[in-house]
Amino acid sequence: MLSDQPKLKNSTTHYGWLSRVIHWLSALTVIGLFAVGLWMVELDYYHEWYKTAPDLHRSFGVVLMLLTLTRIIWYKVSARPLAIAQHSTQEKIMAKAAHHAMLLVLFVMFISGYLITTAQGDPLYFFNVLAIPATVSGITNLEDYAGEVHAIAGFSLIGLASLHALGALKHHFYDKDDTLKRMLGANR
Repeated sequence: MLSDQPKLKNSTTHYGWLSRVIHWLSALTVIGLFAVGLWMVELDYYHEWYKTAPDLHRSFGVVLMLLTLTRIIWYKVSARPLAIAQHSTQEKIMAKAAHHAMLLVLFVMFISGYLITTAQGDPLYFFNVLAIPATVSGITNLEDYAGEVHAIAGFSLIGLASLHALGALKHHFYDKDDTLKRMLGANR
């Protein structure tokens, strides 16, 4: 039956497969970048990953930025499912605020990460294939300031994502509603 096939676009009750793929790839990338970020700042100059880890971190940061931009554009084309009726007004406001905060913090991460890399006028290399040129450089200690912002934003993003995940688990196990199932593609 055609109606049992996975849908590309979102419906009023479920997320389409593209939204789900973007969501879960973004989640895995955020977790991976955070873990690698914590690990790589502890590497010493002679470690075999001293140069490679930051290069990969930056490249996957660009991938995450592209996924995030795709998500924003996709939601303009394929609207999100309606809120579940039993959610309180407070829950709806908190969910919307958390989603907007995560997007804001992601863009702070993208900009600060870019500034860390390009502060001395060097381009940001995307998997050593594409050079993204520096646009702002020559500001004293720019990479240090951007690094502080990047670290604070990284911990903030993980905190927000954790609250987001806890909220989904609360809806699934305590409220027993379809909030999590909609993003998993279950019960279509």
